[in-house]
Amino acid sequence: MLINISKIKKGICLEIKKKYFKIMDFLHVNPGKGNAFVRTIIKNLQNGNIIKKNFFPGTKINKIEIVSKHYIFLYKKNQNFYFINKKNFNQINLYSDFIGDKIMFLKNNDEVIINFIKNNNFPLSLKINKYVILKVIKNKIEIKGNKKYKKSILETGLSIYTPLFIKIGDYIKINTATKQYIERIKIN
Repeated sequence: MLINISKIKKGICLEIKKKYFKIMDFLHVNPGKGNAFVRTIIKNLQNGNIIKKNFFPGTKINKIEIVSKHYIFLYKKNQNFYFINKKNFNQINLYSDFIGDKIMFLKNNDEVIINFIKNNNFPLSLKINKYVILKVIKNKIEIKGNKKYKKSILETGLSIYTPLFIKIGDYIKINTATKQYIERIKIN
């Protein structure tokens, strides 16, 4: 749906040259000399990059609607990741390039949110939980200067630094944004 740039608001999504963006912030600028314009800060919904873009009055932009759907990660085969919709049981497969570094946190039966363009079911992004719990499968102590560190390899292949008391078989909570250890978790 085409809308005039004067109708934009924070949070709306738009298509520019077959790329999809979300308006993070905007400002109507009316300089003393020259033409007025709208300065925006937009986020690419496919790769997360944030850019600044100016629009001039009268510009029409293509507003799109985003739909979020809950899926369960089923399995991985080669570079394909298979998910099932929690409501209607439709399956979708996404390539590893689409998932990006979130691959390090995905294990079978994890719940994710996949954002789609409303009318054509084009997947835009995949969102994982802020924290995940993963099992330690290997430890390696490293010495840097006069300090000891423990590098732990987790069940998904992710390698992170953990406290020295973490053992093989322990479950640990990881912050998916920072890839850092949070705490040890007891699982019965």
